[in-house]
Parts: sequence; structure tokens; C-alpha cells
Amino acid sequence: MSFTIYPAIDLRAGKVVRLREGDPNRMTSYSDDPSETAKKWLSMGAAWLHVVNLDGAFGENDNANRSALKSILTLGAHVQFGGGMRSLDSIEKAIELGVSRVVLGTIALEQPQVVQDALKKFGAEKIAVGIDARDGLVSVRGWKNDSKTSAADLALQMRTFGLRTVIFTDIRRDGLGSGLNIPSTRELADVSGLDVIASGGVHTLDDVIAAREAKLAGAIIGRALYEGTIDLGKALQV
Repeated sequence: MSFTIYPAIDLRAGKVVRLREGDPNRMTSYSDDPSETAKKWLSMGAAWLHVVNLDGAFGENDNANRSALKSILTLGAHVQFGGGMRSLDSIEKAIELGVSRVVLGTIALEQPQVVQDALKKFGAEKIAVGIDARDGLVSVRGWKNDSKTSAADLALQMRTFGLRTVIFTDIRRDGLGSGLNIPSTRELADVSGLDVIASGGVHTLDDVIAAREAKLAGAIIGRALYEGTIDLGKALQV
């Protein structure tokens, strides 16, 4: 299995931001120009970008983020995009825009049939499911609502639909720079048999190396890139 590093570009009102533990009241803004941010990561060698529509995830007006996504897509990068994708129509529109892989979150728990339909229509290479968990239980709707479904149970259900790729985020670590939860992420990969991309808490190059050595499919890096605790060029070389 190849290991892929995904620089994260989280969008809020058209700006590049990061949240702590998914809390919109604990937000840091890093750039007013998402396209320039994308160019920076691509110039350092990134093959993929992980773009998140936070306004869409929160159910708010996301027109500015949609415009930012279009600008990023003109750069020719592989874009993994999620946030507020809650219908087959919205998935199709994103793919038609040029998104390489759509990440589905809330809908996987609330309307699993849509995920199954998307996999049949677009193929497993175009669809991933983001499983965001707080203390092992799936959280949805921009991490505002916790469910009683375990991350493992949701992953296993998605596998029966033909899913291959999961992005697992430990909400308790996201945006805090406290390191990835490698044991839980690896356990999810073992239980489900899926390719699991680690997210939430990457702080140093050691976190990236640990994810690779755990034979995960990749790692998403956010705040660590924006605050300089990881050099993307060095991470990609490793």
C-alpha cells in the first residue's frame, strides 16, 4: 500500500482556517487566499490536497467556499473534498467540478443508502467516508452531534457497500497538535480491512512516520503545516 500525505485546506467563509476539536468558536485564520495556499503546498511536492467545506458541514451558506474550491481545482491537483455532502446530487456536482475523491461524513450514518448508491454510480476510487469519532463513537453534523454508533461498526457497514477508503479523525486530538491516535486508527484498519487515512493531531514529522510505519494509507496534515512544526517538503521526502 502506498502512503499519501494530504495537506489540509479547511475553508470557512472563503478563508483558510483551522479549528480546535472542531469548535467554530476556537478558530484560527491563516489565509484569505485558498488558491495561493494550495499553490504553496503543490509547489513543495504535494500530489493531493484535502479540502474541507466547514460551512457546508455546519449547514451554513457555503458560496464563498465553493468559489474557493473552483479556484483550487484550476491548479490541476488531486483534491479530496468533503463537508456538507449530503445528497447524490451534491456528490455528482463535486465530481463534475473535478474533485478526485468526495468525502462523505454525516450521510454515511444518517442515510447509508446514499453512500451505497454513490459507490455504485461513481466507483470506490471516487468515494471515501470520513469517520470522525469522539471517545470511539461517531460524531456528525460538523461534530456537533454525537451518535451511539462505534467507528468500527460504521466502517464495517460501509465495507459491505464496496467502500475502500476511510478517513479517521480522533476529534479529541484534532487541531491540538497532540499527535495522532495511532492505536485506534490502526485498530480500525485491522477490524474493517479498509484503507484508513489518519487525521487529527499531527504535530511533528514523527507523527507522519508513525502513521506510515503503522501501514496506514496516509495522513492529513493541517495546523502543523501552517504553524511550521512540520516542513511539508521534508515530510514528502520521508
